[in-house]
Amino acid sequence: MKGSRRSFLKASAWAGCGMITTPVDELLAVATGGVKRASSPSALKITDLRYVTVEHLGRPCSILRIDTNQDIYGYGEVRDGGEVKTALVLKGLLLGKNPCQVEEIFKTIKPFGGHNRLGGGVSGVEMALWDLTGKAYQVPVWQLLGGRVRDQVRLYADTHGDQDYQKIKEKVKTRVLDQGFTWLKKTRVFNVLKDMPGTLEPGNPQMLTSKGIEVVADYLQMIRDTVGDQVEICADHFVGRNLENMSRQGQALERTRLAWIEEPISWQETMQLKALREAINTPIATGENMFGLESFQVLIDHQAVDIVHPDMATAGGIMETKNIGDYAQAHNIGMALHYAGTPVSFMSNVHCAAATRNFSVLEYHPEGDEIPEWTDMVYTTDAQPLITDGYAHVPSAPGLGIELNMEHIKSLLHPDDQSVFAATGAWDQRMGK
Repeated sequence: MKGSRRSFLKASAWAGCGMITTPVDELLAVATGGVKRASSPSALKITDLRYVTVEHLGRPCSILRIDTNQDIYGYGEVRDGGEVKTALVLKGLLLGKNPCQVEEIFKTIKPFGGHNRLGGGVSGVEMALWDLTGKAYQVPVWQLLGGRVRDQVRLYADTHGDQDYQKIKEKVKTRVLDQGFTWLKKTRVFNVLKDMPGTLEPGNPQMLTSKGIEVVADYLQMIRDTVGDQVEICADHFVGRNLENMSRQGQALERTRLAWIEEPISWQETMQLKALREAINTPIATGENMFGLESFQVLIDHQAVDIVHPDMATAGGIMETKNIGDYAQAHNIGMALHYAGTPVSFMSNVHCAAATRNFSVLEYHPEGDEIPEWTDMVYTTDAQPLITDGYAHVPSAPGLGIELNMEHIKSLLHPDDQSVFAATGAWDQRMGK
């Protein structure tokens, strides 16, 4: 029946998502019980913005640190693969400001953000401001967002496509049986078509033939048969991101019962996305390269997608991402969170997810040998693990609830920038002066 998969997704997304049952008064008492009444949040002033850049997943990831006139600081992160300069150019607008005035500062810096990696600076600074504010008031960031609606955050685990199906089967079994994930994303689907004759239209490598579509559908059906019906599957990186091609693929993929197909058409093509949504029953998710609530409102208002899928490190940070989810919920559209970076950005996502009722699942990117490298970048300040059995722990500690493991961070420095929170005085001057 048309729409049945979408209806199923809305129901199943909440299954095991960690919705809390503890009374709100009790949660508030726990969250605010450790507030230092003698502290002076109103007297806080930003004194510096510094960074360290690590290499992760083959890309630079810059971790920001905002310092203050008190013994307190906050961490944020520029979007993976982005330029740290997009954050440094904002420094002159931050110095001397009270970091607890997060929304007011965000209004000042938001005009300097943009789509794709250009949103990284604004987003990273906003994350650091919330971390700082949480530490100042001795509460978790989720409490500052209005309180949590879940005590654990469901994750989806990435696995790249490969023509070695046995290898892929073993990987997804490990994800489900050993690591406890209940949601998988198949990335780089285009890999299964590599050098395979007859799968692309002659003279038009951006259009799949009927054989190509069958190969992709059979590949994802193999994943479905391997993990069964109790595990959600979504897929990304298709060949031929246009209305005609993705209509044919979307219809062929119905048998695989995907939770969504990701970025099937450019997010800027609102009416084509809407037409695709009307042509197929497989849900559509998009948004990882979009900056600001306003851009998402266009898609939501036109009912062009089933799921908004912001990457917080581009979208505008923690509160802007929550606002996107809240607006989507008011229009009966779901939200999942795209992510690929260090645990700093990851934990920013966790706090947002914990406080956003419309949220369903957050991306978890590292795989195999990358996991210890990723996990050891930080330690949690409430002594809880980052991840257990496919779910992220929602911290009870102030701010983001993490501290950097500097010895490990220093072992991961990006070859193009070996500095470690070095002085950035050259960026002190306010823009426009």
